[in-house]
Amino acid sequence: MKESENTSTNFIKQIIDSDIESGKHETTYTRFPPEPNGFLHIGHAKAICLNFGIKASYNGKCNLRFDDTNPVKEEDTYVESIKKDVAWLGFEWNNLCYASDYFDQLYQWAEMLIQKGKAYVDEQSGEDISKQRTTPQEPGIESPYRNRPQEESLRLFREMKEGKHKDGSMVLRAKIDMTSPNMHLRDPIMYRILKKSHHRTGNKWKIYPNYDFAHGQSDYIEGITHSLCTLEFEVHRPLYDWFLDQIADPGKTRPRQIEFARLNLTYTIMSKRKLLELVEGKYVNGWDDPRIPTISGLRRRGYTPASIRLFSDRVGIAKRENTIDVGLLEWAVREDLNKISQRRLAVMDPLKVVITNYPENKSEELEAINNPEDLSAGKRTMPFSRELYIEQKDFMMDPPRKFYRLGPGREVRLRYGYFITCNDVIQDENGNVKELHCTYDPETKGGKSPDGRKVKGTIHWVSKPHAVPVEIRLYDRLFSVENPSDVPEGGDFKDNINPDSLVVNTALAEPSVKKIPPETHIQFERNGYFYVDPDTTDDNMVINETVPLRDSWSKKSKKK
Repeated sequence: MKESENTSTNFIKQIIDSDIESGKHETTYTRFPPEPNGFLHIGHAKAICLNFGIKASYNGKCNLRFDDTNPVKEEDTYVESIKKDVAWLGFEWNNLCYASDYFDQLYQWAEMLIQKGKAYVDEQSGEDISKQRTTPQEPGIESPYRNRPQEESLRLFREMKEGKHKDGSMVLRAKIDMTSPNMHLRDPIMYRILKKSHHRTGNKWKIYPNYDFAHGQSDYIEGITHSLCTLEFEVHRPLYDWFLDQIADPGKTRPRQIEFARLNLTYTIMSKRKLLELVEGKYVNGWDDPRIPTISGLRRRGYTPASIRLFSDRVGIAKRENTIDVGLLEWAVREDLNKISQRRLAVMDPLKVVITNYPENKSEELEAINNPEDLSAGKRTMPFSRELYIEQKDFMMDPPRKFYRLGPGREVRLRYGYFITCNDVIQDENGNVKELHCTYDPETKGGKSPDGRKVKGTIHWVSKPHAVPVEIRLYDRLFSVENPSDVPEGGDFKDNINPDSLVVNTALAEPSVKKIPPETHIQFERNGYFYVDPDTTDDNMVINETVPLRDSWSKKSKKK
């Protein structure tokens, strides 16, 4: 789908266009509001691209705001990680904000609602409050404290703020409608006592606002025009609007909440809880493991910001939940890496080749192109010698008709090298091929024949005496089924983990690989796209597989 087509069918942009055309807003002001209680994943990346993409499309503004209303789970570590992820994706926020910046104002509004008779302090247990909400099909039961005098609620609320009451002993509830079919309007909790130190405000506060009370009011304070949320917040929208009805000043910008479908990917888990299980249970190697969909994991695997933005654009914005084939994400990665990756040769499963008519103790340098998609990347040289390595899969004793690689008596082209012909095959006592003896045509340097003869096969290789061993981490999808969460009753999603999701091998690469610094993208020709891991050292070069050259995973899974 072309970008222009995707833009024209984006229902959120249609709403914004209508708001601007009617004069409701001159431009847009959006925000990305993560909770600093975990690491961002590809689903958050889509939301980031949406909010900051709206900013770019309308020459508007976008804030990064941390909804830090739960000090039990929030840490500065997450704050810094999220800031890094947003910046890495290529976006700049207009203001860095925190819900905690507004705690004083939120508290003042809470007192105002008490004084208006629109909020009250409830001393029941959380369990009793939950039971009294009953079900959507029947009216709720009013709290015995619902009609307590405003002065009494105000006094108790101030005592809650001063820390005079125990955690869980009372809460502040909005007084809305206990008969509403929308459970979020049945006198929702606005504040709870929580005597925990906050990562920004320290021990100043003994009470903290609930998300539903802080969210819309924070949008209002910042002048947000369009508050974009995923579909699970659709049922929260009447409460979002009710709170704004109580505090918004006429004539001041009032945010509008718009919901869109969250991102679901095949073979992928997005749940924070389940990702935490994987990390804490050591099923993966931390939050930046390249097999999980965290942004830090995707970055370490070698995904690029441009590829994630391209993927988000192609997915588009939907009103209904759906599941996207993870192959689309991998396609977007290939599209970008093909343009920017340095090309190199590496052999994953080596088979020795001896060029019998090439002089012993001699080598030469052959010229190779660094990136045919970007000629400004220049050229390099790679050594050629009498003994080489090729891939085991590039030779067959009895090749079928459409096998264009090497076989007895067959001629192939060595990438950037010469034409070679297989003359003899050395096998062990079990018939396994151990070594090939070939001859080369010295007139075909650079892979071209002066007599115009053509060969159908081109294979990659490395010079045996010059080959550099590198650690290759081959990644497959972490789960072996499309919907890892779809398990029978009593089952566990972790039962669907693919046991071959990580295979560590040693490959032999051309020596110029050692000059490539960490966090560089490589295409090992005919093998795939790779990324030099940040943990690479002079003594141990670690290279992560990013994606294969084409989507072969579905074919592999069918064979299993």
